[in-house]
Amino acid sequence: MELNGRIIAVLPAQTGQGRNGEWKKQEYVLEYNSDSQYPKRMCFNLWGEKVDQFNIQEGQQLTVSFDVDCREYQGRWYNDIRAWRVIEQQAQAAMSDIPPFAGGASVPPPFTAQDIPAENGNGADDLPF
Repeated sequence: MELNGRIIAVLPAQTGQGRNGEWKKQEYVLEYNSDSQYPKRMCFNLWGEKVDQFNIQEGQQLTVSFDVDCREYQGRWYNDIRAWRVIEQQAQAAMSDIPPFAGGASVPPPFTAQDIPAENGNGADDLPF
């Protein structure tokens, strides 16, 4: 899943020690549908090196790709919204400025028979077997 929005809160980082070593988690609040009368909010988290990799700051406009999962703890169920990719919308706009392939196509042209180089003239295969 993916949402576009603005970061309105960066919650304190949480760290701890587990059986696999030290872990780090940070939660963020994303506000989306801001053009509606009642904007929506979503709290998502990042784990491990992704916290430092994305370096999310309050006020940034982002596109967040995430997975939703649920887990049970002592008879209660908790949702977990874990982001796996975060793109700053300015960076995303810059990527759209990359020129398309020749002829204005958004994908490369299909491979045709003319793309195959002519034989080297002696008719012999270059393959060793």
